[in-house]
Amino acid sequence: MDVLVIGAGPSGMMAAISSAKNKNNNVTILEKNSTCGKKLLITGKGRCNITNAVDISDFFDNIPHNPKFLYSAFNNFNNKDIIKFLEEQGVKTKEERGKRVFPVSDKAQDVLNAFLKKLKELNVKIITNCEVTELLVKENRVIGVKTNSGKEYLAKKVIIATGGITYKMTGSTGDGYEIAKNIGHTIIKPMSALVPMSCKDTSLTFCKMLQGLTLKNVAIRLLVDGKTVYSDFGEMLFTHFGVSGPIILSASSVLLRQKDLEELLKTNKVKLQIDLKPALDKEKLDLRILRDFEEYKNKQLKNSLDKLLPQKLIEPFIKYTKLDPQKKINSITKEERKVIIDSLKNFELIIKGFEKTEEGIVTAGGISTKEINPKTMESKIINGLYFAGEIIDVDALTGGFNLQIAYSTGYLAGGE
Repeated sequence: MDVLVIGAGPSGMMAAISSAKNKNNNVTILEKNSTCGKKLLITGKGRCNITNAVDISDFFDNIPHNPKFLYSAFNNFNNKDIIKFLEEQGVKTKEERGKRVFPVSDKAQDVLNAFLKKLKELNVKIITNCEVTELLVKENRVIGVKTNSGKEYLAKKVIIATGGITYKMTGSTGDGYEIAKNIGHTIIKPMSALVPMSCKDTSLTFCKMLQGLTLKNVAIRLLVDGKTVYSDFGEMLFTHFGVSGPIILSASSVLLRQKDLEELLKTNKVKLQIDLKPALDKEKLDLRILRDFEEYKNKQLKNSLDKLLPQKLIEPFIKYTKLDPQKKINSITKEERKVIIDSLKNFELIIKGFEKTEEGIVTAGGISTKEINPKTMESKIINGLYFAGEIIDVDALTGGFNLQIAYSTGYLAGGE
């Protein structure tokens, strides 16, 4: 055959489509699972955050690691191209908050079906329950692969699109790293990215009290040793171990690459500051509180914040301020009001680290980009060998950017 693709995730399927369509190749996909696109089906909580509708030039601001490597890939196949591709297969899309793009149906299965429909139309052969264990190389050129059954498949070109190490139940178990390492490629240590963060000490107590509470339209700042390394606005939630949600996951991706991180976490030098009222500066917030307090002047503090905060947040918030919850509003001093304002604008938590690897959405690390030609996705070490998707050492923040990397690198790898 002409082309072998290892892995039937979004990057592998797109590579196969690109190869069969643009080059009229005889293409076969080898997939170790019994079905294709298992990880695609769980993206966006089963809705599939297909891509993001921001200008493609803004994608690079959402890729904290090796963004320049993706210039050619995005230039060849961008967010508008994937939307057009899906609509040609009958999948209509819509934009949501943060310009995230989803299928109108809110079903990831519809996105997968579009890929499968196109693969069938292009006569791409898909062999499932087939695990590749070794690359066959002759005179510095890949000539095929060997599978766990001992069977060999020969091809002029092989594309590895086996994913990373997160969501192992979908087949992302890091197989591709070993296969590439065995023929001389450098593997940048794979880590979980876009992962919930855990809190410590008193901060953890607050998180446990707030477990299950989602906050929308809040602003965060992530401080490392007093310096802001990331800020964002949007949605977050509290868990039994700390914090999660879209803006927290993106913050974690930036945090994991900080120098001497282990020591910084150990010495309480990583802090998350939450602005619970980002639309109001302190002066306007004070006026708002004064209006509320006038209405509740004969009530206790614990019964006077209903218009300001979600019910579940009131008790932990007062505990955070260290004010007396029983105190009557008409006796709250200006200094105490200032404490409330400062706490609303800067609810601070101490970060302990990250949740376990399985909780991560995407993998950071992988095949070194220095060993891949960014204009073709071909290996610089072995001729005829290409890489696509999460196996490469590139990853992005939340919002559909990682899936776009998968399509774009797959399209480029397949089309060469």
